[in-house]
Amino acid sequence: MNKVPTGQEGDFVTSAVAAIARLIREQDLKPGDRLPAEAALSNDLQVSRTVVREALRSLAALRLVELGAGKRPTVAELDDDAFGLMIEHGVVTDQIDIQQIYDVRRTIEARTAALAALRRTEAEAGAILQHARAMAHNFDTPDKVMEHDLALHLAIARASRNPVFALIIGAFQGVTRQTWPVGWKSRSDDDERRAMNDLHLQLAEAIAAGDPRGAATLMDRHFDISLKALNRAGII
Repeated sequence: MNKVPTGQEGDFVTSAVAAIARLIREQDLKPGDRLPAEAALSNDLQVSRTVVREALRSLAALRLVELGAGKRPTVAELDDDAFGLMIEHGVVTDQIDIQQIYDVRRTIEARTAALAALRRTEAEAGAILQHARAMAHNFDTPDKVMEHDLALHLAIARASRNPVFALIIGAFQGVTRQTWPVGWKSRSDDDERRAMNDLHLQLAEAIAAGDPRGAATLMDRHFDISLKALNRAGII
């Protein structure tokens, strides 16, 4: 097979990416299923193996396929890495701001809290409660409070039984890791910080009790307070 001209290679790679993604759909491949080998893809798509290799690398960067040395590529499980990088890039390049992110989070997370109250398993309710209690228990170690806070919000999203919510909340975690310490420090005193932890516990208890309205109301209150703290710090 002739080598693809350098000037056209980008177009061939883009077409190969679309063709391989279409193949996954048409063959109804699931996470972990193997794609055809590079040689077979090269033959089927009528492009060089170099183009196929670059297309697979692009798909791997988007977390659509998994690549392994000496192994055929496989369909990847969804994760939030690619979306998270896009969100962080948007913030760094001033295409989106923290206020906009929190507006989206507030809208989505009120819904995830309500759905989690309706759909969570006992194990999920227990895990959400455990993270809320750990926030209070680790009060003197803000880094640990933050990690349990992030884990609690992600656990709520997963308990909603809508994987799209979990992907979105997971994608926001990179930005949240940057704003969370600022919000913690901007609270006026330890009583205000403990009140934040207590609000998370009330939220977890509402979810465990199967109270969707109460859970959504508490999540809204949480974001009201968090936005005030970030405003006080000058972030929004």
